[in-house]
Amino acid sequence: MTPKNSQHLDALMDIRSMMEKSSRFISLSGLSGIGAGLIALLGAAIAYIYLDTTPLRNYPGYYLVNEGYEKWGIDYRLFFVGLGAVILLGALATGIFFTTRKARRNQQAIWGALTRRLLLNLSIPLAVGGVFCLALFQQGIIGFIAPATLIFYGLALINASKYTLRDIRFLGLSEIVLGLIGLFNLGYGLDLWAFGFGVLHIVYGAIMYYKYER
Repeated sequence: MTPKNSQHLDALMDIRSMMEKSSRFISLSGLSGIGAGLIALLGAAIAYIYLDTTPLRNYPGYYLVNEGYEKWGIDYRLFFVGLGAVILLGALATGIFFTTRKARRNQQAIWGALTRRLLLNLSIPLAVGGVFCLALFQQGIIGFIAPATLIFYGLALINASKYTLRDIRFLGLSEIVLGLIGLFNLGYGLDLWAFGFGVLHIVYGAIMYYKYER
């Protein structure tokens, strides 16, 4: 390759890099995925203890609880709503912290038109899924909540992947597959939830960190 051709190639690579940065939010940190996964696994462990069950037991009791079921003086409805809120807030805080840190390192604005498009495409399926799961909870159809959260979360990731790293699409597809499996295996719903939100997040986060941040 001649020096002139090499210069042209370098210029094209620079243009491609600038276009990528301007069209995709590339500051999502793999560490945020690892953090969210660890928080999800901790939340799942607390749920197992609360329900007196263990992983991979295929025990349907976790979603066939009675209206009056309680432990530690906490009603099961209040427990799961509170636990879900804590997990969500913890995952969001972790994601915001590591993503903001990476954006500063990349000298990329954390808030702008690109971020708004990303959040909009992510939030629509999540909001619809949240309302759907609340309806299931209110009607006492507990067994379908864990698979539904995986499915709607996967749809949200796929929908948002147009505005961030394409790798997130594969995580979204994996979450959907786990959710669909859970629909037909309700006894493993909590196990699949822990694997999808916990283990897969950690694996995905580690891959993204070594691929883009090392």
